[in-house]
Amino acid sequence: MPTLQDIGVVLLSYLLGSIPFGLLIVKLKTGKDIRMVESGRTGGTNVMRAAGFWSGLLTAILDILKGACAVWLARAVGGGVWIEIMAPLAAILGHNYSIFLVERMDDGRLRLRGGAGGAPSVGGAFGLWAPSILIIFPVGLLIFFGVGYASVTTMSAALIAMVIFAVRTWLGLSPWQYILYGVLAEILLMWALRPNIKRLLAGNERLHGWRAKHQKWGAGDAEPDDIENK
Repeated sequence: MPTLQDIGVVLLSYLLGSIPFGLLIVKLKTGKDIRMVESGRTGGTNVMRAAGFWSGLLTAILDILKGACAVWLARAVGGGVWIEIMAPLAAILGHNYSIFLVERMDDGRLRLRGGAGGAPSVGGAFGLWAPSILIIFPVGLLIFFGVGYASVTTMSAALIAMVIFAVRTWLGLSPWQYILYGVLAEILLMWALRPNIKRLLAGNERLHGWRAKHQKWGAGDAEPDDIENK
């Protein structure tokens, strides 16, 4: 049975995850409300669109620390393996549905705004086993630049963590519950990215990087060199 201490750790992890670093950084740098920019999410990708690369990177780092700190908190109080995985999951929930970003919709219902959960899910894996970030980060970059979809990259974070912990469990180096963390984190990411998944299936999800340029040129636009030569 969970103790009051365990419940307190999970609730505190949710509150930690709810801190909208992206909204605060964009507001301080540009005066904009990140919720009014592009996807309206508070994560690093949207912050990058609103306030530039370095603001997006800082947001991503702080959001990663949300998940990691949740694990470290659980360990500090001796919560056990189940609380170790529940705490970062609560941080992801807080990030995606922040209690500090409550708003009333046109139909009168309340909704909680936030991000998609990619960075805190990486942070959770980092907290559970620190070297995991040395695998998740480069593989995530390869997926981003290879596929060109930020949403696919986000969803891959927990999937990569799941594979890492499955291998470590098979080798007897991690408890099997760490695999469950990856599975549940992936479910949370996919739930938050439902609109993106629909656009992916429809073939109209937004591309990023060189893939977007390649698609644009393939649609009939001239490449920069061709324009200069005309």
